[in-house]
Amino acid sequence: MNIHLPKSKLKYKFKYSKHVIRISKVTFWFLVGAFLSLIFVTSFGFLAYEKIYENKVYPGIFINNVDFGGKTKEEVKNYFLNKNQVTGKATFVLASDYGNATVSASQINFGYDANLSSEQAYTLGRDGGIFSNIAIIFEAYANGIRLPPGYTYDQNKLSLIISPIAVKIKKDPVDAVFTYANNRVTAFKPSANGQAIDTNALNKRLLNEALTVTSSKNSQVIIIPIPIKTIQPNITTDKVNNYGINELIGEGHSLFYESIPGRIFNVNLAASRLNGILVAPGDTFSFDKALGDVSEFTGYKQAYVIQNGHTVLGDGGGVCQVSTTFFRALLNAGLPIVERHAHAYRVGYYEEDSPPGIDATIYVPSVDLKFKNDTGHYILIQSVVDLNNLSLAFYLYGTKDGRQVSMTTPVVTNIVPAPPTLYQDDPTLPVGQLKQTDFSAAGADVSFSRTVTKNGKTIISETFYSHYQPWQAVYLRGTKPI
Repeated sequence: MNIHLPKSKLKYKFKYSKHVIRISKVTFWFLVGAFLSLIFVTSFGFLAYEKIYENKVYPGIFINNVDFGGKTKEEVKNYFLNKNQVTGKATFVLASDYGNATVSASQINFGYDANLSSEQAYTLGRDGGIFSNIAIIFEAYANGIRLPPGYTYDQNKLSLIISPIAVKIKKDPVDAVFTYANNRVTAFKPSANGQAIDTNALNKRLLNEALTVTSSKNSQVIIIPIPIKTIQPNITTDKVNNYGINELIGEGHSLFYESIPGRIFNVNLAASRLNGILVAPGDTFSFDKALGDVSEFTGYKQAYVIQNGHTVLGDGGGVCQVSTTFFRALLNAGLPIVERHAHAYRVGYYEEDSPPGIDATIYVPSVDLKFKNDTGHYILIQSVVDLNNLSLAFYLYGTKDGRQVSMTTPVVTNIVPAPPTLYQDDPTLPVGQLKQTDFSAAGADVSFSRTVTKNGKTIISETFYSHYQPWQAVYLRGTKPI
């Protein structure tokens, strides 16, 4: 169906449409003109405003609740520099277990950051686009913009002042070393964390006190603990071994002052033969078996040994220094001791840093020192001989299982005085020369007890007994003509 409108109505509709279009165009260009005018007026006003406050802070910009509108950068800077004259009287005490350092705020230029504050105040409303700057200037003028003050100090000066403490605190981390070859650990060093002053944390702690220092009219004394950070090693123990050898489980020590060169050599050699041995879980360790033959054929030198009731020169003298030290490590670790024998008499070396009775003699292959590894993990034996200080140490590494060790102080009873000194003629020594081969020692019975607990239960309770004969001092008296 076709609809036909009268020509008069079509003509009216056409004229109406043209009128609307004409009005729309006029309105559009009016608005464009108004907008351009607004931009022009605003830009002109902004430029005029900029000119008025050239090199000055815009009105309504506050720092620390002080209006710096109309001030130059230099005036803002000087304001805070003057404030720092009062702040400089404050004192910081930097405390640590390694020492303390006392420093005044003026020594490290602690206080307001005058340069930063003046720069922030001046650049606000200047460092953005034109519309952004206009918005900021209007906001500052209408409502005010409040900036927090900046604080600073000279970190280089502070580092110099606390450097003696930093040296004491600093400890480099230790990377683990574990090398296993031919059924023996040839190199072992457990990892260890390092430490140093945490400068970032110290910086935060100091600046956290800035408000307290700068707002006080009186001199402040502020104590700040020096923060210490832990430095992890690159290679940890658990990354380099597959035997679960993670930590120290026991150690033993002894001294051997005044030993003759042959004895020192033998102590070092015997200790090296045990160094690096791994003891498997459930195994019984034999000192004699691990040590092997002790004779000149295996490298040992002549030194004094106890033989047939006398102290004489023999191959391997000093090896018992090693077994005694090892025995002490076993006691300390709480390990079950299967076999142990005391010396025939009290040996002075073993009482240089220990009560009597904590010794163990061996004589390959009949007199042994044995223990059982009941920890459920491998045990690594490490020996350390200090030839400068004539000391020996054994360290046993493994995995702790919670056992605790307690030992009583050795009790000495039945003391028998040493026999009179014996002098024996020796035709190999020049006339008038004396050479001591035996040292006097009182006889005695010594006992001590050891208790080992684990998870609240006693797993070892034992008493070690030692019977020492009275021993006679013996001197060789030279008879060889000069």
